[in-house]
Amino acid sequence: MVMTNAEVLERMNRRAPPTARFLNTELLAVDQDAGTVRMAFDIGDHLCNPNGTVQGGIVAAMLDDAAAYAAIVFSKKKIFVPTLEMKVSFFRPARHGRLFANGRCIKFGRKISFMEADLEDGEGTMLARLTTTAAPIDLDNPN
Repeated sequence: MVMTNAEVLERMNRRAPPTARFLNTELLAVDQDAGTVRMAFDIGDHLCNPNGTVQGGIVAAMLDDAAAYAAIVFSKKKIFVPTLEMKVSFFRPARHGRLFANGRCIKFGRKISFMEADLEDGEGTMLARLTTTAAPIDLDNPN
């Protein structure tokens, strides 16, 4: 049974994994047909480096989640999306507070998928971009 975008949004927020809780993630919007998601993260200063900016690995984790969620919603089934490789380009420093990510599934294949995600601040300034490749695993039919 295919769920509506609203049902997927509610379900994914309700069943958030530990990393999403750690990053104070809220899934704001999904479009299953387009393979896109919009997420918000409430990042505390405890995730910042001594320079007062969000540590790069935390930025990568937010973007990785947004890209994976995009592939998951595009698949319209229960999958796991292990990352094979990723590249993050940092454009501006991210500061603690509310940050937003837009994830896109560029190409979804049976064995390999390609995704992107952008991180922006509350004013819409792009802070970082991730491109990634993943190997989707169908959890209902793993073979």
